[in-house]
Amino acid sequence: MALHYRHVAVAIARQLKAGRLIEDVIKDRARGYTTSTADPVTGGRHCAIGGGESDFIVTSTLASQCPPAVGRALGISLSHVLQPDSARFPKDAISFVSVGDGSVNNAHFLSAVNMAEYARARKFKCPILFGVSDNDICISLHGFGWLGQFLQRLHMPVFEAVGLNVLDVHKQTEAAAKFVRGRQRPALIVYRDLPRRFAHSGNDREEEYRSKTEIAKQQETTVLAGACHQAVQAGVFTYPELLSRYEELMETTKEAFADAAAEPKNTSRTYLVATNSAPLRKVDAKWRMPVKGLHERLKLSPKKGDVMRKHMTATIGEALESYPELVYIGEDVGYGGYYKVTDGLSFAYPKRVRDFPPDETSLVGAAIGYSQVGLLPVVEIPYAKYLDCGADMFFEAAIMHWLSNGISPNGMLIRLQGFGPGVFGGNFHTHNSLHMPPGLDVVCYSNGRDYVRGWRYALEQAKGGRLVMSVDCTDLLNRRHVDLDAKDSRLLYSFPEDGVLPFSSVVSYDPHGNRMEDDAAVDIPAGSVAIITYGTGIPEALKVQRKEKELGRSLYVIDTPLLSEVPQDLREIMPKLSSVLFADICKDGGHPYATTISRLQSESLLPSAWQCIAATPSYNPLGTYLTFTGEEDIQDGLRKVIMRSYPPGDEMKSEQLDSRVESQW
Repeated sequence: MALHYRHVAVAIARQLKAGRLIEDVIKDRARGYTTSTADPVTGGRHCAIGGGESDFIVTSTLASQCPPAVGRALGISLSHVLQPDSARFPKDAISFVSVGDGSVNNAHFLSAVNMAEYARARKFKCPILFGVSDNDICISLHGFGWLGQFLQRLHMPVFEAVGLNVLDVHKQTEAAAKFVRGRQRPALIVYRDLPRRFAHSGNDREEEYRSKTEIAKQQETTVLAGACHQAVQAGVFTYPELLSRYEELMETTKEAFADAAAEPKNTSRTYLVATNSAPLRKVDAKWRMPVKGLHERLKLSPKKGDVMRKHMTATIGEALESYPELVYIGEDVGYGGYYKVTDGLSFAYPKRVRDFPPDETSLVGAAIGYSQVGLLPVVEIPYAKYLDCGADMFFEAAIMHWLSNGISPNGMLIRLQGFGPGVFGGNFHTHNSLHMPPGLDVVCYSNGRDYVRGWRYALEQAKGGRLVMSVDCTDLLNRRHVDLDAKDSRLLYSFPEDGVLPFSSVVSYDPHGNRMEDDAAVDIPAGSVAIITYGTGIPEALKVQRKEKELGRSLYVIDTPLLSEVPQDLREIMPKLSSVLFADICKDGGHPYATTISRLQSESLLPSAWQCIAATPSYNPLGTYLTFTGEEDIQDGLRKVIMRSYPPGDEMKSEQLDSRVESQW
């Protein structure tokens, strides 16, 4: 169940039904309102309801709880198919989610309803009940009868209950839930004619859109009068007993708020940062593929090596074999996707590699729901720009571990493809900006070998509750050579049957362009010059490195797959470097290395001579590589770094070097 943040009474009723004392429930609600660290829902981070094993936290956005609720509905039956002995919820469980009447206009609600109705049309099991409380006003906007017209468009049964009639609410909700549970289909219930007694919030200037007469009339409305009357009529209570109980609860509430207000609050920035994500899991460095012969079945070439795309397909296949709870969802992934990365996998794993309609809100929302029922979702976003279409669900996934104080993590891996240099599709298919909110691990691999080992580590972290995003550079998927003219085959690798690449690792290339062994990646001589980059920056930097070698200079290239934090290996390398060029492939102004440099500077790990370049701070036009970080940009940046490494006042050497470098480059 995911309740609208104003539907507190339902949350209280569920806790009482579970056997909790009303005094304890009131104390916990007071803790939420006073942001006490003892609040069991968010640990004092926010005032929210939920937090139980079957009660999911809802943020204060209008309807963002709805897409994950559909994901849970879809995931319940799937979890019993994939893990019949360890499914998190009963097979006949249903998903309930509530909103206010104004929220039916919100994109999240529309996306969720569309996905539920789409599932019904495809005959997928989707037992979800949408609840809408109707008070005919959304803050200051009146309803104007729109809700009734809207409901006529739905392709699901609509139940109605009189909101102030407790018995009717129970009867109609029970009937709606029975329908959803029995038919495994979506339905909606409206709770009609619920008055809003007071303003929307403390800073809501209600007198600006309501007359004094209307305000007074609403405040005089006793929303519990009907329920009290029904209780007395049924012989459950007498009016004096109800009054006495009301006064007792009022005193209990006052005491609870006084106590909760005196409890500790969040005062440590370090602690809050530490709870952004679930702790990193330890992963066996010699992790080995559990299934023999997989690379042969996927037609890999262990002797000659393969392009990155084939390694990616094999990696996903390996993951599907290794994790029975893993599901791979996306758009057009069934036939192999736009880049053939999932080629053949839907035939081998038909229930676990599934297509969704082209709506990133419902796609990412469904992944959150899948994770919450115990599945391990991998979500493919077809093009990096399309993540913007599901942005709020993406940010909800990122915040949930922090918001719930670790109670409600939603571990998953997002595979962001269609990123970086390319001439097809223009900016909308070659996007090179990244969103990196707290609570998100971002990795970008430059070759197939690192991709395989990196994904093994990343999936273990997702299984442990972390949100990981793997950014895939389109230009590298089928690229075979660093230098196309030389046809050097330097980007072809054999499939590594064991080993992982932790987030803390970097990959180093010596001045001859040779990849250094993992345990020697930090063994760089003092006083060295290095280019630090990632993704498509690696082959471009290696081309510059070769030219530097011809000039008689030693230059290291360091690949940092982890972009959301400073890898520990990089921290060990930085003191050994005299000059550094950071070559970021994202747009200037929103590039990950800006944060990396800031953190290195705060730890006094930057050398005196350093420079950062990034892609052009504009959008990418169709049919050209003009705006992307390339070889010439890296060459120019390196020249400036080398110039800067000369002592101040040594103009002669500086000018000579400038002339020599420009003539030879």
